[in-house]
Amino acid sequence: YLEFQLPDVNVLKTVQMQVPLRIYSQNDQLIAEYGSLRRTPVSLRQIPPELIKAVLASEDARYYEHPGVDFIGIIRAAAAVIASGKIVQGASKITMQVARNFILTRKKTYSRKIKEILLALKIDKELSKDKVLELYLNKVYFGKHAYGVAAAAQVYYGKQLNDLTLAQMAMIGGLPQAPSRNNPINNPAQALKRRNHVLWRMQKVNFITPEHYQQAIKEPITATFHG
Repeated sequence: YLEFQLPDVNVLKTVQMQVPLRIYSQNDQLIAEYGSLRRTPVSLRQIPPELIKAVLASEDARYYEHPGVDFIGIIRAAAAVIASGKIVQGASKITMQVARNFILTRKKTYSRKIKEILLALKIDKELSKDKVLELYLNKVYFGKHAYGVAAAAQVYYGKQLNDLTLAQMAMIGGLPQAPSRNNPINNPAQALKRRNHVLWRMQKVNFITPEHYQQAIKEPITATFHG
């Protein structure tokens, strides 16, 4: 019954990302941006592999293995619902978040959660894993009006994606879960804990070596707001 009510996932194949109005000089230098959000859409191949791994370690380490829905995570979340009596969002992995952010509402109801699961399974069949991940990495909110990884790199570090250090990538990768609480500008102490947890997760799932982990956790917080 719910499956027949699902929207067409093919809209994701031609989605247009909202970007600010940019004003350039005659010699192609950026003068100003107008709009309430910061976003610079990029292709997946333009994103450093370490940054992708930081996001996966933080949000969905089994992303390339499950069919759009991590049923193990759902079982854990269901147990938490039974224990607390509250609807939790912990089970929403990357494909489910794409379904919610692009197509569904963010209202927390059981029927919407079921639609989110069904839609994620449908998206995983219709779109490649790389395409879904690219949509996510350009859409998700990173705090300070930054949407997408490229905007986050500019806002927090004033850098292009390829110029980020591993520690900075881990900082960005840990933001989507709680972009206000884990923000390195608003809450440096909490941001440092979150960054180091992401680095630990990256090491645990063999995304980085123990040597790279030890080197990255020693790096201080360097984020400042870049307007």
